[in-house]
Amino acid sequence: MERHRQGSPRQEEAGGSSDGHEEDDGVLSAFVCPITMRVMRDPVVIETGHAYEREAIARWFSACRELGRGPCCPITMQEVRRADLRPVLALRAAIGEWTDRRQRDELRRACQWLTKAAEEDEAVRALGCAVRGWSGGRACRRAVRGEGVMQMVGGMLRSGSAVVRLKALEAIQEFAKETDQDREAVSEGDTIRTIIKFIDCEDCQERELAVSALCDLSKSEVVCGKISELNGAVLILGKVAGSKADNPTVAEKAEMTLQNLDRCEKNAVQMAENGRLEPLLNLLIEGSPEKQLLMASSLEKIVLSNDLKILVARRVGSLFADIVEKGSLEAKEVAFKVLEHISANAESAKVLIEENVLLPLFRVLSINRTNLLPPRLQEAAATVLANLVASGVDFGTVPLDGDRTLVSEDIVHNLLHLISNTSPPIQCKLLEFFDTLSSSTGTVLSIVSAIKSSGAITNLVQFVESDHEESRFASLKLIYKISFHMDHEIAQVFRASPTLLGCLVEVAFLNDGNTDEQHAALQILANLPKRDRHLTRELMEQGAFKIVARKVLSICRREAGSDIYDNTVLEGLVKILARITYVLRDEPRCICLAREYNLAALFTSLLRLIGQDKVQLISARALMNLSLESKYLTGTPKFDGPEQKSKLALFGRKPPSFQFCRVHSGVCSIRDSFCILEGKAVERLVHCLNHGNKKVAEAALAALCTLLEDEVEIAEGVLVLHRASGIAPIFDILKENPTGSLQHRVTWAVERILRSEEISKAASTDRGLGSALVHSFQHGDSRTRRIAEAALKHVEKLPIFSQIIDKHPSIRGSSMGSMERFIKFDH
Repeated sequence: MERHRQGSPRQEEAGGSSDGHEEDDGVLSAFVCPITMRVMRDPVVIETGHAYEREAIARWFSACRELGRGPCCPITMQEVRRADLRPVLALRAAIGEWTDRRQRDELRRACQWLTKAAEEDEAVRALGCAVRGWSGGRACRRAVRGEGVMQMVGGMLRSGSAVVRLKALEAIQEFAKETDQDREAVSEGDTIRTIIKFIDCEDCQERELAVSALCDLSKSEVVCGKISELNGAVLILGKVAGSKADNPTVAEKAEMTLQNLDRCEKNAVQMAENGRLEPLLNLLIEGSPEKQLLMASSLEKIVLSNDLKILVARRVGSLFADIVEKGSLEAKEVAFKVLEHISANAESAKVLIEENVLLPLFRVLSINRTNLLPPRLQEAAATVLANLVASGVDFGTVPLDGDRTLVSEDIVHNLLHLISNTSPPIQCKLLEFFDTLSSSTGTVLSIVSAIKSSGAITNLVQFVESDHEESRFASLKLIYKISFHMDHEIAQVFRASPTLLGCLVEVAFLNDGNTDEQHAALQILANLPKRDRHLTRELMEQGAFKIVARKVLSICRREAGSDIYDNTVLEGLVKILARITYVLRDEPRCICLAREYNLAALFTSLLRLIGQDKVQLISARALMNLSLESKYLTGTPKFDGPEQKSKLALFGRKPPSFQFCRVHSGVCSIRDSFCILEGKAVERLVHCLNHGNKKVAEAALAALCTLLEDEVEIAEGVLVLHRASGIAPIFDILKENPTGSLQHRVTWAVERILRSEEISKAASTDRGLGSALVHSFQHGDSRTRRIAEAALKHVEKLPIFSQIIDKHPSIRGSSMGSMERFIKFDH
């Protein structure tokens, strides 16, 4: 028992039990439990009249029973008959009063050290005193609150000592564990700003304590408001929350802090501005109409990243779709602005399409409902619709309403009708909408079909003369896209209105404005039917061909292979210029223009553009058309004087010399009679026979075949091909066993060449050529088989039963037919 008594004695406050007054020492002895030697908290008195701590005397009595004796008084060792423990309320009150007074005195002394000027040891001791006072009970906490200790501790965060700062953070963390009032008190002044500063610093220990303290403080809505008001605070917390790999505990605390901020409704906008949209989106979904409008207005002003646009589209896309159809006018305006912002990104636009935004947009744009919306909202709706179709989705498969899609005929008709009955800004957006759909191979045919059935092509073409630049540009792009599928319908509109055609020419060549607009107009002109004589004459009247010829000549003189021009622009120019070669016989002015600009030499020069397959193809076909006219233009050239002679030299330094042409049996020139024997035309055409693009090779072959035509000296034409090393490439084309028109054309050429006895004799030993002729004889059409039969007889692969086959190539005409007639038949 004695050992038990001596094991527990300990003064409650080492070195701090006296404040300098003797009466306090006397009082202290009455307050101390004789067993624990500590100031009592719950004093009780036993039968002997001595007071003890309730818990301590209970353990003493229990120990007595364990030793087999009755309970006794620890001081007198006198056995007590009753083990009743009676509380001493007066003593408890006196102890409480003394403790409070002592705590206040101690806190007053500590307050003197809670300044930046205090020494480190003093400050640490004072902070420890504040924490002990806080954990001492309700009265002690009241003292801490009353003395302003919390605010002083917050000020110690700016101490120059790291130890003091850490102790201050620990104290703040203790204060923040109780009520919101305490959290708000400790966060007064710059405390929150300083804690955020610690979170963003490199010291791991300070950062960890700061994050923990802020997590506890953020349980108060007032403190949450202070945190969100600090510029960059949410971003810093977000950075820490995302660094789970570095310190999972700190990251978790930071995320909990952000979640506390999320729950504060008035922080929703600030959190959204810093990339945390969930609180704002939740209010949008669950809030009242007034709250929804407020949140939507705030969302419309926030610059969102692409990832956040996808989040917004997924969470509230359908909500905004419902608002644009059924909401108030003010709500619709905000909804359209948000949808316009979100739909600008392709991925978020796809999400909006999944959320069925298309149907409400179409409904508000329907011709019978547009009067319900002011023009600015109609334009916004059209803008959103244009953004959605630019997302790359196949709208031929996206359901709109039942079995209908956005490219269903009645839907397209409705929007086409709206184009004709609305303002230019809305027209522009709808034209962009159709332009985008026409850019997709999956939807262009549906658009073309609807335009044809509605007769809207006339209205679309009329935008060419519109004063609204954006609408004109959008219409030109659309017409260019659909011109590949409805060139004749477009040509019909231009035939009916030369003024429109003149506007198109002006946009393409005379305006110094939008380069893309000029390109679209140029391509429309290039895609018009090339054999339309009416349009060719009208373009001649407009002066278009002279402009184009000068532009192409300029490109050639600037060394076209140096990438100083747009390939598609040159292609369009050459297609336009080649139009005149299709109407030479019917339009004398075209012949004059071809001579004036020496087009035969020009197209010959274009054959050398490596990598420009389409330009080479068009040029070879143009040379074929020009060469077909040579037999009708052979004659004696006349010059008016030295100036006229100087103009002839477009591709050289001196006028070309003229000599008798054995092929055309007259005086020829590449300029006046378009004879391809001059200007290296034959050599360049022969070179194109080996082109990797079979269409280019076929066009070159067609041009060379004009030297083997009826009404020319075929033997001389064969000789020209022989000297240009062009016979072997023609044989090689046949040996590849081509099909279709190329098979007929090359078989025709080979048969004409084999009329030369020397060549046919040498070719009779060429097994590859014989096999190729047999293939044409067996697999060609009726005309090709007939020609192949004649060719096989030339090389003695078939017997000759009659003298129908012409073995004298110097004689004009043949029963095998003219290639010119084949060309006309083929067209």
